[in-house]
Amino acid sequence: MNHISQILQKKRKSSTCALIPFVTAGYPNPDVTIDILYTLDNNGADIIELGIPYSDALADGPTIQKSSKIALDQGVYVDQVLGILNRVKSKLTVPIIIFTYYNPILVRGILRFIEEISSRGVKGLIIPDLPIEETDYLVYLCLDYSIELILFVAPNSPKDRILSILDKAPGCIYLVSSTGVTGVRNNLNNNINKLSSYIKNNTGKCIMLGFGISNVSQVAQVSRWDIDALVIGSAFTRVLSSYLDHKSAVDSVGFFCNEMKSAIKS
Repeated sequence: MNHISQILQKKRKSSTCALIPFVTAGYPNPDVTIDILYTLDNNGADIIELGIPYSDALADGPTIQKSSKIALDQGVYVDQVLGILNRVKSKLTVPIIIFTYYNPILVRGILRFIEEISSRGVKGLIIPDLPIEETDYLVYLCLDYSIELILFVAPNSPKDRILSILDKAPGCIYLVSSTGVTGVRNNLNNNINKLSSYIKNNTGKCIMLGFGISNVSQVAQVSRWDIDALVIGSAFTRVLSSYLDHKSAVDSVGFFCNEMKSAIKS
């Protein structure tokens, strides 16, 4: 079993779910990113999702798009993200999932990219714009390099499409909680719980839920649904954006992470 799925399976057996914060690599700068990774590790994160900045981030809302632009303006691209991973790989106790769009992988070369992130200890990979029809080679490479390729299921996907994704997925499933882009939402779609139950009835694979989860009450609500992990991105980025000095930003992210972890049902 893949490492990410192992963590989620343990959560499932204990009737709770994992917390997965999302961080844009290089925002507001690489040094802060490194300290954020450490503080998330120390404040309840079970897994960390690290996003590679990208200029055409179609799945991301304005908060994460802005963080990507700031990182890109400082020259943070794939090489710089690999440098961040080099600096933290021996010290982090939780696994890293890389979130990236498909084009940076294609430009770098698929095999080269997988080799590079594998050698830096990455355990998972999410590519939101990867067509299911083009997954076979990536599935093969990721399995060969012990990286879990995590496929998306959208709430408006037809049932036959969902079943095809479940069949292709080598590990856990990323269930998108709402249509549209990432970002903080006041209300969550309760029909997602029905969809997660449908997925569970058709596969033994674990489910992580993301897009729009942003506060304690939503975490408490969603952690009682039929899922195994919560991904929180824009809310963490907003906390980080609220502080100008390095230490206050890092401390506040740690406090927020602990708060979200405490809200998950146990």
